[in-house]
Amino acid sequence: MEVHHNGHAASSTAVRDTETALYTALWHACAGPFVTVPRAGELVFYFPQGHIEQVEASENQAVGQQRPIYNIPWKILCRVINVQLKVDPGTDEVFAQVTLFPQSNQDENTVEYEPPPPPPRFHVRSFSKKLTASDTSTYGGLSVLKRHAEECLPPLDMSSEPVMRELIAKDLHGNDWRFQHIFRGQPKRHLLTSGWSGFVSSKRLVPGDTFVFLRDDNGGIGVGVRRGMIEQSNDPIHLNGVATAWEAISSGSTLFTVHHRPRFTGTIMRIEDIDPLRWRESKWRCLEVRWDENCGMPLPHRVSPWSIKPIATPMQVDTV
Repeated sequence: MEVHHNGHAASSTAVRDTETALYTALWHACAGPFVTVPRAGELVFYFPQGHIEQVEASENQAVGQQRPIYNIPWKILCRVINVQLKVDPGTDEVFAQVTLFPQSNQDENTVEYEPPPPPPRFHVRSFSKKLTASDTSTYGGLSVLKRHAEECLPPLDMSSEPVMRELIAKDLHGNDWRFQHIFRGQPKRHLLTSGWSGFVSSKRLVPGDTFVFLRDDNGGIGVGVRRGMIEQSNDPIHLNGVATAWEAISSGSTLFTVHHRPRFTGTIMRIEDIDPLRWRESKWRCLEVRWDENCGMPLPHRVSPWSIKPIATPMQVDTV
């Protein structure tokens, strides 16, 4: 019996795979270089205190306000079942929706674990630019460094007059954006003009926000933003989410879902429990830090040990 393969279906699958890979690369670029997201199959710890903090922030309530006390440990070993990389439709902030399954064996030293295979490599050319007042003016364009233009933007025909090319890019919402890449001025420089002001207005970009651009080897282009100031999400996180997690942990046979919202150098000043009465010996936000003055954005006074990355300094102190 002769079997005929459907070439159109295979081609459509390849296109979808490329679009998914481009979306994933753009999501990580918008999240920032220091953000990591667990993969399906990995073992992670769930921290109830962190979940409650998300609820308090979502409901605009003071951190530490009296909440129901769940008789659970300060950390729960879970297996990652699924990860969805998403973007807030109102603020363009990226976040990950992670589905977890509590492990019956909570001893991380004895639990059986085989890490998942590494994800396939997907090559992209990318740059990001922290926007200035000139960049965010609705009457101007985006100035692009020569190095970024030559390495990341599709090549221009320098023999044409004027020297320009239309770019069609897709954002994390699946919307198409059209920009005109032009090389002009005295001295000549690379600019994104037509379409840029509409992008600025639609995304409500302000000085201090970061524009993200990337292009894959197939010519696909993605654009996104990283906020200089974290905006309040329009998608509230309710306390019943913590209760659902508690039920899942108690039963040991139920999945539950959490949201991970990504976010600078500073110095560790002190180590102590943030809530010694309700969460004794918890490592959640046990580090008190002093941030460098040039961070340019409000940052928490306390962080968790796994949130820091030691940086070599002349004094050899841990920075975060």
